[in-house]
Amino acid sequence: MPRVSAEHLERRRQQILDAAQLCFARKGFYETSMQDIFTESGLSAGAVYRYFKGKNDIIAALATDTTVELRATMTRAIRSDPLPTPAQLVRVIAEYIVDHSGPTGPVRLAPQAWALALVHAEAAEYVKGAVVAMRDRWTEYVERMVEVDWLPPDTDIHAVTTAIVGLVPGFMLQHLIVGDPDPDTLARGVAMLLPYGKPAVLPVDS
Repeated sequence: MPRVSAEHLERRRQQILDAAQLCFARKGFYETSMQDIFTESGLSAGAVYRYFKGKNDIIAALATDTTVELRATMTRAIRSDPLPTPAQLVRVIAEYIVDHSGPTGPVRLAPQAWALALVHAEAAEYVKGAVVAMRDRWTEYVERMVEVDWLPPDTDIHAVTTAIVGLVPGFMLQHLIVGDPDPDTLARGVAMLLPYGKPAVLPVDS
C-alpha cells in the first residue's frame, strides 16, 4: 500500500479546517454539528476524525492557525527600520483584522475560541499558546521602543506589554459586535495616548 505524502495529509487537514471555518462563521460554534462539517468538507466521518477528535480540536486549530499570519504581519512591522510608532503598528494590526473579519473570515472565530478556552482545558492550551505567541511579539516591540529611547532603560517591559496587548482584542470585539471602529480611529486614539517617535515608512507587502 503506497504511503500517503505529508503534503496530501496537510491538504486534507486544511480541507477540513476550511469547511469548519465556513460552518462556524455561518452558524456559530455551538450550532454547528460534526455532520455539518462532514457535509461541507465532502469527507466521511472517519476521514475527519483521523485528524481531529471533535469540534473543540477543530476550533482550537483554527484559532492557532489564524494568528500565524497576523504574527508574521506584526513581525515584519516591528523589525522594520525605522521602528513604527505605536499608532502605526496598531493600524497595521487593525487593518489585518478588518480585512479578515468578513462573513466567513477567520477573525470571527477568535471570540468563539476564547469562550471555549474558558470551559475546555484542551482547547485552552491551544488558545493560550496563540495568546502567548502574540504577547511575545508585543514584548519584542516594547523592547525596541526602549532601544530607540521612546521608553526609559528601566522600563518594566512586562507591565508595558501587558497594558498594550489589550488594544487588539478590544478593537476586534468592537469591530465585530458594534461595527463602528475602524483602523484610522484606533490609530488616532493611540497616537494621542502614546505620542512616540516620528512616523516611519512601513514596508508594503507585494
